[in-house]
Order: sequence, then C-alpha cells, then structure tokens
Amino acid sequence: MQDIQRNFPVIFVVFLMIAFGFTVGCTSPANSSPSPQETIVEYGTSAFSTVERVEVYHFHGNNQCTSCIAVGDLAEKTVNTNFKDELASGRLVFAHINAEQPENRALAKKYEVTGSSLWIGVYDSNGFHKEQNTRVWYEIDDENAYVKYLSGIITKRLNGDFS
Repeated sequence: MQDIQRNFPVIFVVFLMIAFGFTVGCTSPANSSPSPQETIVEYGTSAFSTVERVEVYHFHGNNQCTSCIAVGDLAEKTVNTNFKDELASGRLVFAHINAEQPENRALAKKYEVTGSSLWIGVYDSNGFHKEQNTRVWYEIDDENAYVKYLSGIITKRLNGDFS
C-alpha cells in the first residue's frame, strides 16, 4: 500500500496521459467533423486544410526607414520565390500597403495597424484570423534566416497551423 501512495503522482499522471491519448486518438476524420479549433493537416501539405486564403501585408507609411523597407522587400522576395503556385491561384496574397493612403485605411483598420509592420491574415472555415509578425524585424540582417523563417510561418498558415 505504501508503494501505491508513494507512486500515486506518477500513476495519476500516467492515467491522465492514457485517458487523454484515448480521447484524442479515437476520433477519426472519416467519422467526425473538425471542432471549431481543429484543422486537418496531413503530411505537411495543404490538401486537407480548411484555409481558404492567406494574406501577407507589409504595412508602412509615407516615409520608411531602411529597416521598414527591408522587412517589406524580404517578405516580397520570400513570397515570390517560394509560393509561386499559391500566389497564382490566389490562395496567397502579398502586397505593400501604405496605411496613410485614404484608399487603404479600411484595410489598415481591419488589421489594426499602428505603424510599419508585417501582418498575416488567414481566412478559414471559422472566419478571419490576423497576426502581426514581429520576429521578422530581428531577421533582416540575415536574408537566408528571414526567408527560411517567414516561409515556415506562411507554410504553417496555409496548412491551418496557427502555432
């Protein structure tokens, strides 16, 4: 009995892991529909994703510093080099948006833009999700790191992965 009491925390954690594993592992996509927070992703492709479109916008003002220009130029290069098919199909959209121009204010408001920034918007079966990506600012001095990082994020979003 003392062994059980002493090992209770370990036994309890193992029990929870098994219970959770059975709960998650027993749902089959063929027999159930995804929950609102669940996205089907298989083998790293977007074939089973619920994502309809991803927007990558470089928002800026009338005057841009060197870093602001670099963030936008590297994002454009990343998208044009690594996502040609997605751009051609319209599933991925990229643009430089001057948030100070009257014709762009509605879009800037939708994204809640407050300054020069890179935003990613995802439209899926649950609606619209937006995120400002600030890490790109730390990668502008290393083009390869920037392209690798942003390509990975865009691929995740196209596949419905919001991590």
